Amino acid sequence: MERVIGIDPGLRNLGWGVIDVVGSRLTHVANGTCTSTGNALSERLLSLHEQLSAVIARFAPTTAAVEQTFVNKDGVGTLKLGQARGIAMLVPAQAGLAVGEYAPNKVKKTVVGVGHADKRQVLHMVRLQLPGAEINGPDAADALAIAICHAHHGGAAGYEAALRRVRA
Repeated sequence: MERVIGIDPGLRNLGWGVIDVVGSRLTHVANGTCTSTGNALSERLLSLHEQLSAVIARFAPTTAAVEQTFVNKDGVGTLKLGQARGIAMLVPAQAGLAVGEYAPNKVKKTVVGVGHADKRQVLHMVRLQLPGAEINGPDAADALAIAICHAHHGGAAGYEAALRRVRA
């Protein structure tokens, strides 16, 4: 069994979702949103670090996946998001976890079937793939989608698929 934490980085709201993977079977464990506190950027980053560290300590994932940052027209906003993404990658690495990175379009294509799906479509497909999961909002839904993407492309499943391609 592999336990995957998916992380959707954000400076205000950082979504997280944990799933268990056994073969092709996915099971929802937990999800939520870390909301930064404080006024200074350093305080907000520290807040996210502490909250995400507590999530990882509580749910003990064996691997992690983070969404890659896209660059937009707002350079300052992109830099701040990049700093939150640094926290999203640092915390699992500090816990000794390998961290996979996935482009937003790859996550959407994996979960929905198209790379330009909207948030409602992602939420709908996450609910279908993780029946009974109470989802904590759009950031947590995105994080669960990232975890699902990692289950299909990274970790043990991705490794076994890569071995099959090499042997073929």
